[in-house]
Amino acid sequence: MDFRDDRAQREGIFPQFGELTEQSYRLAISKLIERDRGLAGVVAKWGIPPFRTHPPGFQGIVLAILAQQVSLESARATFRKLENAISAVTPDAFLTLHTDTLREIGFSRQKASYVRKIAEDLVAARIDLEALQWIDDTEAGTRLMQIRGVGKWTADTYLLFSLRRSDVWPSGDLALEKAVSEIKGLPSKPRTEEVDRIAAAWKPLRAVAARILWHQYLNQRGRFHSA
Repeated sequence: MDFRDDRAQREGIFPQFGELTEQSYRLAISKLIERDRGLAGVVAKWGIPPFRTHPPGFQGIVLAILAQQVSLESARATFRKLENAISAVTPDAFLTLHTDTLREIGFSRQKASYVRKIAEDLVAARIDLEALQWIDDTEAGTRLMQIRGVGKWTADTYLLFSLRRSDVWPSGDLALEKAVSEIKGLPSKPRTEEVDRIAAAWKPLRAVAARILWHQYLNQRGRFHSA
């Protein structure tokens, strides 16, 4: 499955680095469901997944860190509490919050430490999240993983939701692995390496496939409206 020679892409519907728009997102879904029966079945059953995005910059990285080891619904709920606690989710405003307040909002001690250090580094101009939009996925991911508390999955989800990249694949995501098992009719959840091999067939639209798979996972479990 290779989308690089599609006329639409040659005409520039997919911009530099594969940043998705509403238009290119829907086009990408149509290309994927033409070529993959399992993904087509998800869209036929549950409809087109919404084009959910997170803000780039500090807010997006906070959401990505909050989502570590918990559901995206839980991360968004904690983020809403954070929004209620400060006038705007900025590095300066975050640094005014006491550790006890962060705990009451829903931050674990470790996540509070990660985000506090990121806020300090942004205020001191030691890191530049804005610059990531101008570089490719590999380099952007490498720079993100140099930040304390940001591993590959966190970097990938930031690129996927905040920078709207079209081909990042959050390897090891449990929900994605379970959804792949369901659409492929596998008797049990496959190993991460096997899921990554399956996902390779969706290049260069793996992030769009991931959105379809999360849609399957949430709807199958009656959790779509809470996400």
